[in-house]
Amino acid sequence: MGTFILVVIVAIVLIVILLLLSAIRVVQQYERGVIFVLGRLIGAKGPGLFLVPPFISRMMRVDLRIVTLNVPPQEVITRDNVTIKVTAVLYFYVVDPVAAVVNVMNFMQATTQIGQTTLRNVMGQAELDELLAQRNKINRELQTIIDEHTERWGVKVTAVEIKDIELPATMQRAMAKQAEAEREKRAKIIHAQGELQASVQLAEAAAIIGSQPSALQLRYLQTLTEIAVEKNSTIIFPLPIDLIQPMIRLMQAHTDMGAQEHNGDVHATIPVPPITPR
Repeated sequence: MGTFILVVIVAIVLIVILLLLSAIRVVQQYERGVIFVLGRLIGAKGPGLFLVPPFISRMMRVDLRIVTLNVPPQEVITRDNVTIKVTAVLYFYVVDPVAAVVNVMNFMQATTQIGQTTLRNVMGQAELDELLAQRNKINRELQTIIDEHTERWGVKVTAVEIKDIELPATMQRAMAKQAEAEREKRAKIIHAQGELQASVQLAEAAAIIGSQPSALQLRYLQTLTEIAVEKNSTIIFPLPIDLIQPMIRLMQAHTDMGAQEHNGDVHATIPVPPITPR
């Protein structure tokens, strides 16, 4: 009889220990445990160790860390009727564990679906050039709209980033031609501006040299010095008329004197006008 009582006591002790062990819950620092007792919400507990009534309670763990959610590629028709494929990334975290469990069946799936729908709607209201040039604006608009929907779920969307925009092959070729034409236009404008500046400088230099005949002669001599380096070519260089004008006058005077001696009946000579440089 004593042995039977001892066995019963040991069994009761073991049952109590098992009940205590089943009532123990451990929640990590980055988690919260939402507890239901007989279907009634008790609240969120954690982190650390605590006890819950066994058999009649249920606990759901909710991760509070930031979640990176990849939005699958979405086919979007922009406002200017261009079909593109867009992928995006959502960053969010749970701020209210109770709302994330009670107000929505699966907050991860719900956030994914609202992200896809909002992405198609927002991208479809913009033109292609706007999507390519103003990504930051589109990202902020997406984040604002998605966060408004997920607020009642206890989910905070911190950022939405457009990951990739896939264009049709025909559109890529058209944009490449447009970019090439734009670069050619800029190159021609820069070349024309350079020609204009050079012509202005040349005109000023010509005016300065033309006002001083000695400067023009110095320029001739400088040019001779520069081209004299090449020894394998014949160079015909026009001399300034000022350099050979005295020689020409001397030869003309000598010719006139010979003509007077040959024709004695000629008593007057025709004056030779001076040769002036052009």
